[in-house]
Amino acid sequence: MTNQLTSSLKSIASKRWQTGIIGLSIGMWLTGCNPPSSTSQSQANSSSSTDSPQTGKKVVLATFTVLADMARNVAGDKATIESITKPGAEIHGYQVTPSDLIRGQKANLILENGLNLERWADRFYNSLPKVPHITLSDGFKPVSISEDTYQGKPNPHAWMSPQNALIYVENIRKALGKLDPPNVAAYDANAKIYSKQIRSIDLKLKTAIATVPADKRYIVSCEGAFSYIARDYGLKEVYLWAVNAEQQATPKQIEKVINTVKVNKIPAVFCESTVNNKAQLQVAKESGAKFAGVFYVDSLSPADGPASTYLKLLEYNVDTLIKGLQSK
Repeated sequence: MTNQLTSSLKSIASKRWQTGIIGLSIGMWLTGCNPPSSTSQSQANSSSSTDSPQTGKKVVLATFTVLADMARNVAGDKATIESITKPGAEIHGYQVTPSDLIRGQKANLILENGLNLERWADRFYNSLPKVPHITLSDGFKPVSISEDTYQGKPNPHAWMSPQNALIYVENIRKALGKLDPPNVAAYDANAKIYSKQIRSIDLKLKTAIATVPADKRYIVSCEGAFSYIARDYGLKEVYLWAVNAEQQATPKQIEKVINTVKVNKIPAVFCESTVNNKAQLQVAKESGAKFAGVFYVDSLSPADGPASTYLKLLEYNVDTLIKGLQSK
């Protein structure tokens, strides 16, 4: 009887010890007591994380759904790709959860956008010192924000340009090849096919926007997330705020956009799917423009929505823009 009691007490103590270790790990994240981090693209093939026990494939996390979709097109069935955020999540001020940390510990690689998009990322990485991460926006000169408190900083929404997306795909291809050398040929082939699809939709979108008279090619949004599209397709960009933040749409910002819409007789204004459109509805009401719908930027739609992939997102946004500009 005494031996059984002793054995039971030891078992309980062991379980409490294991639970305490997991709790300590999560607690370190939540309180900010994090170890130092050292990560770079060259580390992509040196992670100590294990492959997926169910499939034996490398596990790659992307910081948000758009990057995850790009990576899945390059990975095919050779790697497991997951998004940290879910469809509909706002990426800039995302709050990482304990379950995100647990998933991160099991990953072989993390893909980020960079350009100050993921403001929470450094703290997340510091909690995962053995998991490498790479920045997919490396390789081109970003457009700088021209106003607001973010003046002079890079506009982070580089993936909204199909031309930039080709660089993203190339960075993904290289990263997966370093991480998983036996499947390099598959990643190369998939990247080539996907890049061709991106070039095709780029031409399609340019052709569609060209049907709008040059003096009417305005894109009025809540966030200044369309600088790269405006640059590529000859659009004039107007927005309420430069980057999604806690304090949005001041009276001065709203008044400025209302006046711009009135003076240039812009027929339609829009907002993004991940933010509150109340301020833009006010702009529409007071300027006489039509609120013509939402754009998808920081997140894909759910699978049954209109922007369930990156390519569908691009096409849906341009279709929505043109319909709005052509409305009476």
